[in-house]
Amino acid sequence: MANEANDLKEEGLRLFKDGAYHEALEQFEMAKQAFEKEGQKTEAAEMLNNMGVIHRIEGRLADAAKMLEGAMAIFAEVGDRDREAQVLGNLAPLYKKQGDLDKTLETYKKSADIFAEIGDKDKQGEILMALGLAQFETGKRTDGLVTYESGLQMISKPTGSQKRLRTMLKLRKAILGN
Repeated sequence: MANEANDLKEEGLRLFKDGAYHEALEQFEMAKQAFEKEGQKTEAAEMLNNMGVIHRIEGRLADAAKMLEGAMAIFAEVGDRDREAQVLGNLAPLYKKQGDLDKTLETYKKSADIFAEIGDKDKQGEILMALGLAQFETGKRTDGLVTYESGLQMISKPTGSQKRLRTMLKLRKAILGN
C-alpha cells in the first residue's frame, strides 16, 4: 500500500509540474487518503500542503488557507520544523493575496526564523528575499532592501540574475563605502 500512496504522490507531482492542476489535485487527495490509511500522518500533511498550493494558484484562497494551515499544524505537532517552515512560506503569499499584509510579514518572519533555527541558509535566504519584497511593497522600503540583500547573500547557488545583483551591490558598497 505504501507504494500506492507514493505512486499517487509522484503522479500528482508530475501533473503539477505539467500545469495539470485539477488532475494533480485529485492525485494528491487520493495519496492523502492512502497515507492516512497507513498512519503516515506527515506524508498525508504533505499532500494537504500540495493541495493548498494548487488552491492558492487557482485563486481558491479560503480552501488554500484551510489546507495549508492544517498541514502546518500537523508538522508543528510532529516536530517537523523544515516542513512547518515551508508551509509558512506557502501561507505568506496567500495572506498577501487576501490583503493581510501584517500577517504576510509575520508569517515570512516565522518561516525565516525556523530555517535559521534548523540551519538551512538557502531556504532562509529565499524567505528573507520574499520578506524583503513584501516589506518594500508595504512601504517599509529601507527595511525591505536590507532584508532582501541579507537573504540574497545567504543563497549558496544564486541564479544568474542573483549573481549580477550581488555584483551591483558590491559595486555600490565600494563606491559609497557602506
